[in-house]
Amino acid sequence: MDVNEYCPEKVVSAEKAISQIKRGSRVFIGTGCGEPQHLIKTMVKDMNMQDILLYQMLSFTLSQFLDDDFFLRRFSLKLFFISRSMRKAAYEGKIDYIPTYLSQIPTLFKSQRIGLDVALIQVSPPDKFGYCSLGISVDITRAGMQNAKIVIAQINPKMPKTWGDSFVHVDDLDYLVLHEESVVESPPLWKEDEITRRIGMYVSQVVEDDSTIQVGFGYLPNAILPYLDKKKNLGVHTQVITDGLLPLLKKKVISNKKKSLIPGRVVASLCMGSQTLYDFVHNNPMFYFRSSSYVNDPTVIARNDNLISISSALEIDLTGQVCSDSKGNLFYSGIGDQVDFLRGSAMSKGGFSIIALPSTAQNGRISRIVPSLSEGAGVATTRADVDIVITEYGIAELQGKSIYQRVMELTQIAHPKFREELIEEAKKRRYIFADQLPPSQEDLIFLEGYKSVKELRNGKTALFRPLFPSDEFAYRNFFYSLQEKTIYFRFFYKMKIFSHEVLQKQYASVDYTKNMSLIGLVQKKRHQEIIAIGSYAQAEEFKAEVAFVVREDYQGMGIASYLLEQLEIIAMDNDYKGFIATTLRENMGMLHVFKKRYPNAKTTSNSSDVIIFMDFDDPDKPGQGMRKPEVL
Repeated sequence: MDVNEYCPEKVVSAEKAISQIKRGSRVFIGTGCGEPQHLIKTMVKDMNMQDILLYQMLSFTLSQFLDDDFFLRRFSLKLFFISRSMRKAAYEGKIDYIPTYLSQIPTLFKSQRIGLDVALIQVSPPDKFGYCSLGISVDITRAGMQNAKIVIAQINPKMPKTWGDSFVHVDDLDYLVLHEESVVESPPLWKEDEITRRIGMYVSQVVEDDSTIQVGFGYLPNAILPYLDKKKNLGVHTQVITDGLLPLLKKKVISNKKKSLIPGRVVASLCMGSQTLYDFVHNNPMFYFRSSSYVNDPTVIARNDNLISISSALEIDLTGQVCSDSKGNLFYSGIGDQVDFLRGSAMSKGGFSIIALPSTAQNGRISRIVPSLSEGAGVATTRADVDIVITEYGIAELQGKSIYQRVMELTQIAHPKFREELIEEAKKRRYIFADQLPPSQEDLIFLEGYKSVKELRNGKTALFRPLFPSDEFAYRNFFYSLQEKTIYFRFFYKMKIFSHEVLQKQYASVDYTKNMSLIGLVQKKRHQEIIAIGSYAQAEEFKAEVAFVVREDYQGMGIASYLLEQLEIIAMDNDYKGFIATTLRENMGMLHVFKKRYPNAKTTSNSSDVIIFMDFDDPDKPGQGMRKPEVL
């Protein structure tokens, strides 16, 4: 459609259109990379603009004027999210921040809680039917446009055309300004480093094939996307599309085939990135753009089965409270989409959320996991909403956990140099037992090499990994699930109580080298439960004593034999030459496991016990040359 022929009265210069903005007006500006730069600059140059309130979600162009005192006397900025280019101005008190959930902003416009007089938007040229596209900025732009008294649209041939609820007819636009210019680009800033690699590795462990993912604002959630490149049939339902998704889309890792809501399509509100990304999105029916009131609605999000939300944070306290929008009293970003997606993922069948963050800030000088949030820091996400937290030191599962368990889980993934201090602070706050041992102060990344999986005879898959202090409650539950006979075979007496004190003694002996404990876990709905444990402890200079216990419903599945093999690999890594085991004479099953693995094992016995001496270099041992288990 040629608008000069269809509606010539609407086609005006930018100066003429901007002149419709009256003194004291409340002006909405389209979001982020979709903002109408030409209209913004024309408005700023118009000296008749006085006492204007500007509302925007993500702002780029306006950052150019914030060192101009005359501009600040004429315009007041109200931002729903503080972009990177606006942080300095936020710290200096030059802008005003409106904390709210993205899903609720359209309602604020519609209800007139935030009244709008004018909307400045950018659209693609109209098609033959008169429909323009809001392109890469549908989010809150549609609501801003629909609830403003006057809509001024910059028609830009370089604005990508997007599918979904992005179309607006020229009849619904009051003024049209024809102006071609490059769309704002926000190229990726992330680069691979060791911290990102390790966080990405842990994220890849919990994201399963066929999941639908959401990726939040910020560099880290996007920087870890390359580590999902081995997954299959991922889907996307997210607020913002960035360059981080491009490789996964091109490799068809993201196929959207398994999505339960709008299968086959990426659902999003906003696109921010490079021109390469915009070219990929342009007129591509794979992408389905909707407003934030839809995309970020937790009840809509929950209609995606297996929805995994991936976002970041600035700091998290030991109880699970998350700050993501401020550094102390200084506003840094915004609440954005985090809470919407955390709550939506919690309601999703099979869904959950991940908050990923480096363990430290300021070049390692401060911990991001803290006893309590910094003074002035806002609680963007409550402790009840947090599920999984990941740093470069591991995975902490918080949902359904007590304060004691949360302290142990989070301390375990804090930077090693801060762990003892965190435990001591937790004791002062009466979060944990006074005798609680801190997690190891070593970097235990090498333990990733001791993780492995095994397909069991009942069709389930078991994960085997080292035992950690945060496993205390799971270990306790495991003990009390055992029958009296099983406990007697393991401990040689009818042990009745498996107390915190008993567990502390066991953890105190585990150093992951000379002394090691491996646990076997199986999935039970959303969480995992322990079904077996195998341990060795130094007995002589080159010999370790080994012991096992397997839950009754998993006995006879080769688990003890598997644990014995894995413990042997670890023991050999730590310079042991063989195992010693003591078992009851009537425990024929355990005796069989040892003799099968070490046919030339020597034994001594008395009236009740058998002591077995096993050499790793037993010439008749099966599986000679066995390699280490593959890192998960």
